[in-house]
Amino acid sequence: MKDLRVGDVMTADVVTVTAGTPYRKIVDVLMRRRVSAVPVVDDMGRVLGVVSETDLLHKIEFADQEQAPRLFESRRNRRARAKADAVTAADLMSAPASVALRSTSITEAARRMDAGRIKRLPVVDALGRVVGIATRSDLLKVHLRSDGDIRADVEQLLGVDAVTVTVSDGTVTLAGELDRRTSVEIAVRLARQVPGVVEVTDSLTYAFDDTAVLYPVF
Repeated sequence: MKDLRVGDVMTADVVTVTAGTPYRKIVDVLMRRRVSAVPVVDDMGRVLGVVSETDLLHKIEFADQEQAPRLFESRRNRRARAKADAVTAADLMSAPASVALRSTSITEAARRMDAGRIKRLPVVDALGRVVGIATRSDLLKVHLRSDGDIRADVEQLLGVDAVTVTVSDGTVTLAGELDRRTSVEIAVRLARQVPGVVEVTDSLTYAFDDTAVLYPVF
């Protein structure tokens, strides 16, 4: 079974800017390349941060407001107001950037995006140099895998002839009989981990309920 990694789904043709890139140039890059964010890199190509449309929009958001921070203003608003006055990528970017290696699993990448509430991860090499970018849409490509490929991976992972595997629109159905109840639970858990699986329907039976031995009831 192929364990999909960020390197398998990332976009390798990534556009970058430097810390000194001016505001309007960044806007031009985003519009011309039809992307929503760009990594900011140093002279060695190492990622310093990311400038997104959200960072750029603060200049419009605060255009009709006084520049001085208000009393009791939230930390988020203070940061946004500071970016509204920024004119280069160095002051606009969100830093440090959350990044991933080519070898990072797509599961881990999804967790990082969710935890950081971000929409993309610059992909870097061992020296921190950008080699691509992985967006939420890139990670979702895993669910474009064919049912045949998913079935083959599930069968290979389980390695049990007693289990019949069928797949329809990413939904895996496991049927057959295994020796123990815990074996059924393991089979279902493993099937869920296969890239592209939407749901697992458990139609397995077992000959012996070993959970009663593992967790006796007194």
